[in-house]
Amino acid sequence: MLAGKRILLIVTGGIAAYKTPELVRRLRDQGAQVRCILTKGGAQFVTPLALGAVTGDKVYQDLFDLTDEQEMGHIQLSRDADALLVAPATADVLAKMAAGLADDLATTALLATDKPVLAAPAMNVRMWHHAATQANLATLQGRGVTMIGPDNGDMACGEYGPGRMTDPLDIVQAVANFFSDATLLAGRRAIVTSGPTHEAIDPVRYIANRSSGKQGHAIAEALARLGAEVTLVTGPVALADPAGVTMRPVASARDMLAACRDALPADIVVCAAAVADWRPAEAAPEKMKKGGDGPPALCLTENPDILATLAQAGPRRPALVVGFAAETETVVDHARAKLARKGCDWILANDVSPETGTFGGDANTVHLITATGVESWPRMSKAQVAGRLAERITTHLTNGGGAGGADEAAE
Repeated sequence: MLAGKRILLIVTGGIAAYKTPELVRRLRDQGAQVRCILTKGGAQFVTPLALGAVTGDKVYQDLFDLTDEQEMGHIQLSRDADALLVAPATADVLAKMAAGLADDLATTALLATDKPVLAAPAMNVRMWHHAATQANLATLQGRGVTMIGPDNGDMACGEYGPGRMTDPLDIVQAVANFFSDATLLAGRRAIVTSGPTHEAIDPVRYIANRSSGKQGHAIAEALARLGAEVTLVTGPVALADPAGVTMRPVASARDMLAACRDALPADIVVCAAAVADWRPAEAAPEKMKKGGDGPPALCLTENPDILATLAQAGPRRPALVVGFAAETETVVDHARAKLARKGCDWILANDVSPETGTFGGDANTVHLITATGVESWPRMSKAQVAGRLAERITTHLTNGGGAGGADEAAE
C-alpha cells in the first residue's frame, strides 16, 4: 500500500506519543520508509532510542545540531519525503503551524516543506472544542493540511470526548488512502478562477468586491491533491499560493478570461472568482483630482462573462464546467435561473449576506445545483467544501456523468 513512500513522522509532546513506535511499525509493514523528528515534549513520552530502533534510522531532535545540519539540514529533511505526518498533533503544534512559527526543528521543517502535510490531532476535549483550536484547524485545512481524526474516547485526564488520537492502524490506512487519492484525477487538466477582479478607474483607484479568494484557492489545492494538473487564475488576493498548482495572477476580468483561454484545453473548469460585472469604459491616464464641479461621472461598460464563455459548446469546451452564484437573498432561485442561462454544468450557490460571515471568513454554506435538482450541504470550512466538490468532480468524471450548471463568485 505504501511501498517506497517516504514519511517524515513528527512526534510532539502529547501522551499519545507513546503509540508512535507502533505507528512506525505499521507504516513500515506497508512498505513505507519512516524518518522521525522528535520534539522536546515528545521525548518526555517516547525515547529517541525506541524510535530509532523501529525506524532503523537516525532520530532528529535539535535544530542547532551542527552535525545534523551538515548531514541532512532542516530544509532537506523537510523535503526529502513524500509526506510529513504529525502524530500526535497537539493543540500547541497546531497553533504554531497555523501562525507559521518556526522555533524548533519540527516547526521549522513544517514551515520549510513543499510536500503534503497530514496531522493526527490529540488533546483534551476542552482544548479540542476551544474556539482558538477550531480556528487554527480551519486555517490549516484551508492551506491543504489533511486532518486524521481525532476520535472520541477516554482521555488520559479522565474525560471522554473528541480529542483522542486515531488508532495507529487507522492512521496508516488514512495515509494510504491519501496517496491512493493522489492519482484519482491523474491526467486531468483543471482551470480554477479565484479572488476578485480590479477594474481600473485611474492609476490608483479601481472597482472591486470583498472576495478573499479563500474558496477558489482551496478548490485548486483540493483538485491538485487528487492528481489533477491545475492552473489557478487568480485576481489580487493576500493568500499563499496553493501547493502543486500553476499560478496565473491577473487583475481585470478581461485579463482573467484571456488567461483562462490560454490554459485551455482542460477537462475541468471551476469559476470561483468574484468577477466584476462592469468596468469603467475608459480608465483615466492620470489620478483624478477633486474639482469644484463635484465628483466625476463614471461611464461603465459590461465585462465579459467568463463562465458563459468557457461553457459555450465547441471542441474546446471542458467536460465539466462548474461555477458559483454568490447571492444575498433567494439564493437557490437565483442560482437556478443562472443555471438555465449560463450553459454550464453545475452551480454552487451560497449566501454572502454580511451576517453569514462568508466573505473573508473560513466557512461556507453551499447548495449544489444541477439539471437534476438541488443538494444542500451543511455549513463547513471552505477547505471541506473544496474537498467535497473535488470528490464529486472525480465521481462525475469517473462515471462518465452528463451535464448537469454555475456562476461566478464563490467566496
